[in-house]
Amino acid sequence: MDGATSVTPQLAATRSDLLRARHVPGEIYASPEIYRREMVEYFGREWLFVGREEQFPNPGDYEARRLADRPFIVARDKRGELNAFYNMCAHRGVEVAQGAGNARMFKCPYHGWTYDLTGQLTGAAYMKDSEAFDPAQCRLPRIALETWRGNVFVCFHPEPRDFEQAMAEFEADFAILHTERCRVADLSRIRLQCNWKFFHENLMDFYHVGVLHAKSFGARFSWTPENVSLKPGGGIMIRYDAAPSTPDGQTRFAKAPWLDDRPNSFACTGLLPPNLTLFGRVDCVKLMTAWPLGPDACEVMIYLLFPEEFFADPDFEAKVDVYRQYQKVIYEEDRSMIESMQLAMSSPIYAPGRMSIMEKPIHHFLNAYLDRMFGPGA
Repeated sequence: MDGATSVTPQLAATRSDLLRARHVPGEIYASPEIYRREMVEYFGREWLFVGREEQFPNPGDYEARRLADRPFIVARDKRGELNAFYNMCAHRGVEVAQGAGNARMFKCPYHGWTYDLTGQLTGAAYMKDSEAFDPAQCRLPRIALETWRGNVFVCFHPEPRDFEQAMAEFEADFAILHTERCRVADLSRIRLQCNWKFFHENLMDFYHVGVLHAKSFGARFSWTPENVSLKPGGGIMIRYDAAPSTPDGQTRFAKAPWLDDRPNSFACTGLLPPNLTLFGRVDCVKLMTAWPLGPDACEVMIYLLFPEEFFADPDFEAKVDVYRQYQKVIYEEDRSMIESMQLAMSSPIYAPGRMSIMEKPIHHFLNAYLDRMFGPGA
């Protein structure tokens, strides 16, 4: 019996109202079968945040990535437009680019086929005698790409849903953060031995803050379940009180100019399914993704953004390092817990526990997930 079938009878407990609900069975986080379905149903269909426009400032700037087992390239062409296309030569499938940098073209290292910055084939040696081979009709397959307030999104589905509709809730809730007027001050990569969902559940799990993070930031944090706004498809928006992300809870800069009328305790969190979590503070924004590497592993990428005005501060790098080092402490606190949870998911004695009123965001996220993966009411 595969994982998807074996968990179905157990889902009713999670479907219950929050105060009667239980967490989902361990297979949801450990089953290879369920993981494969997630790669199609979520990561093959939804708009996915993959970086910032500022990471591609000049024509020829590119980055080669592999997300959910799909190799692709984001590149800025000679006209200044961003493009996304699969990183698989149209001849034998070899990757034509590695890493990031600036290029005039992409050349397959195996047989030398060349492509321009939009993915169009421009050269293929010894192919002119091949019958009905038309270079003009040959290219690296396009991938849909859109931008929202300086943030780059791609969708692997050939007929993606309307981007403005997909971003409508995020725009309504988080336009006030003006990420288009911010720049990346730090980009962190962390590999975790846990399912990708656990990372994002942990970020919306405010139940644990006063326990696990009691000595870091828990004492400067306040919220209630009434602060949670539930969004279609499992998304959330939470407004609450929290200090800036520094050891003493004091900003090292100032308030963002567009948040000058907000208190120092201004804080918000949003989840855009499947895997973008946003944190807003009075002085910065964090964008966090967890890219699946299998049922029990993921790579986390954390973009720390500050208003562009702050970059002129002569002590900018030293001040940013305060935020960077403080967040490492918090990430390691979380790592110990979510990796421990992952170990339990494969255990035959694991039984999902009851939910708390404090787990309202997770209950919403998981029920939307079950709707998507198993059908409404399954």
